[in-house]
Amino acid sequence: MYNATGKTDDKEKLVLAHADMVRKIAYQIKAKLPANIEIDDLMQAGMIGLLDASDKFQDNQGAQFATYAAQRIHGAIMDELRGSDWVPRSVRKQMREIETAIHYLEQKLGRGPTEAEVAKRMNITLDQYHAYLHDSSGHRLIYFEDFHQEQDTEHYLDAHVVDKKADALRLLMSTEFKDNLTRAIEALPDREKTLMSLYYEQDLNLKEIGAVMNITESRVSQLHSQAVARLRVSLQDDIWTGRV
Repeated sequence: MYNATGKTDDKEKLVLAHADMVRKIAYQIKAKLPANIEIDDLMQAGMIGLLDASDKFQDNQGAQFATYAAQRIHGAIMDELRGSDWVPRSVRKQMREIETAIHYLEQKLGRGPTEAEVAKRMNITLDQYHAYLHDSSGHRLIYFEDFHQEQDTEHYLDAHVVDKKADALRLLMSTEFKDNLTRAIEALPDREKTLMSLYYEQDLNLKEIGAVMNITESRVSQLHSQAVARLRVSLQDDIWTGRV
């Protein structure tokens, strides 16, 4: 596949052999982003990165092509996202409002509120609440900014997508936090608890979970966002003070 100079003789075969890597990396990044980001756009950018990698890679550099290509694919997707016009802070604001409503109702009712109760507390219709949840499908349990005061100084992608060797990671590895998270998951409504198990333990995608639970993929996305919001409320002392 390579000639004497180290350049690939058949770039097409090289690209086809690693095309699945583009899909895998694109979905890994998509899981950390708001719902308005299309997976097809990420995969298109990733494919450009793969093509660029196949054009520039030389096996005599001492690196495996898969490792080199993964870096180029990830970088191409990140460049595409940084150049896009999207405002994820609005999504974070919506989810903060949902978390605040859930926390208030839990304190008042002594139990986890229903979707209708949360919507009523937020003074919006149930359909609007569901739209909020769907738009926030990229909402995460932990954000790097949760552990830092200056939330406006860092780009969203750097905070949520780029891997960080920071205090947050060490905090999340603590036994106390893991125990608290386990208890919080056990306290979720049965359907949301099942969903989280299918997603994180059995590694099913949203479409597959929908088939198992006999609900639409969109509904799976909504329930996932709501489950994450409930968990963040349950773990707020750990998350928002870093005291784990």
